[in-house]
Amino acid sequence: MSERTLVSQLQSREDGPVSVSGWVETVRDQKKVQFVILRDETGAVQLVNPATRPAPEGAEPSTSSETEAALALTALISELSTGTFLTVTGELKHDERVKLGGVEIKVGSLEIASAALPETPIAADSGLDKRMDWRFIDLRQRRNNLVFRIQTTLEHAMRTYWVERDYVEIHSPKLMSTPAEGNAELFALEYFGDQTAYLAQSPQHFKQMAQAAGFGKVFEIGDVFRADPSFTSRHATEFTSIDAEISWIDSYEDVARMQEELLAFAFQAVKDRHGAEIAELFDVEVVVPTIPFPRIPLAEAREIVKTRGYDIPRTDGDLDPEGERQISAYVQETFGHQFVFITDYHPEIRPFYHMRNAETGLTTSYDLLFRGTEITTGAQREHRVDVLEAQALEKGLSLEGLEHYLDFFRYGIPPHGGFGMGLARVLMLMLGQDSIREVTFLFRGPTRLAP
Repeated sequence: MSERTLVSQLQSREDGPVSVSGWVETVRDQKKVQFVILRDETGAVQLVNPATRPAPEGAEPSTSSETEAALALTALISELSTGTFLTVTGELKHDERVKLGGVEIKVGSLEIASAALPETPIAADSGLDKRMDWRFIDLRQRRNNLVFRIQTTLEHAMRTYWVERDYVEIHSPKLMSTPAEGNAELFALEYFGDQTAYLAQSPQHFKQMAQAAGFGKVFEIGDVFRADPSFTSRHATEFTSIDAEISWIDSYEDVARMQEELLAFAFQAVKDRHGAEIAELFDVEVVVPTIPFPRIPLAEAREIVKTRGYDIPRTDGDLDPEGERQISAYVQETFGHQFVFITDYHPEIRPFYHMRNAETGLTTSYDLLFRGTEITTGAQREHRVDVLEAQALEKGLSLEGLEHYLDFFRYGIPPHGGFGMGLARVLMLMLGQDSIREVTFLFRGPTRLAP
């Protein structure tokens, strides 16, 4: 077999022999010529074959081996079904009249690696749930494929930002003996008979352990699990969380500054590499955020939302989804910014390990909203073990169940803080999508465990 050439490499090659591999996107079987659009992971190219048809009835059939081979090739192309994976060898020709990349390949030979069934189970207008049932076919679409190239660039840029600043990457366990967040959104499973394990809701405890271990600055990009029976467009039972934790901070502002720098750096990388294609396929401009992001205390944000004609019905004092949209609209109108930090949350709506301001009693924490949706919770953590124990008891938690966690603080730990951010939410909002299902490789929710 000839060496495979990627479609993206064809324009830079000279005319002549070439071999490409991919899947059939469309077939146009005309009377005198056949066209096949073949797509691989880098793009699409037009294949062309002068059709050789059987001799008309009553005519003397040709017996040359060349004619027989041409007839067989024409018949083979006529029978190709969408989605068939194949390799074609032929002659590359540059022709500016060809709309698809200005090149085409005249087919010399064609080898089918795996034929697809003739009936495709989903169509361009299939509903989201149907497309999720056949996700591997859905992901062949150029637009959907691009999402995960963007994701790769986004994650790589964030890792680059951190590594260049001497952060340590950790991989925390996803099986835990006790809950990390102290609430009921847990998946429990039998662990070797007489033990119960829990799927990690967050790497929170382990990020903090790294501070006690003297790592200084850490990050993790990994799966977390929430037994949350929500059916909203932004919730999942398994998702990828982007987490960071840093030592020797003076306030949550140190964490917020790091996160806004991180996002500006990563968005710039996405814009540089994919901006034009995102504009073409999603009709969205990637806007690199300016620094600093606006900051608004929660109480002030609620008042602003109220002046805009919306009374937040929640009784715990937090913003609801419409409240998030309203304050984000205000920030866009007032500051021309797509991001906003909402700060100073009441302890009742924050975990026990968030530090509290000695003067106001409010937590030294924030939520980060992006285009009207919360993507992050960040905070300075409480590092004084006696205060931490008191706050845990206040929340109704058992200190016995937190012994391993509390040990981190009994043998010395620096002031520290960090954040957790949902990767899928960032991608969804960046690309203007309505659901995280569109930007998740394989979505997991209350009613979806397959494929």
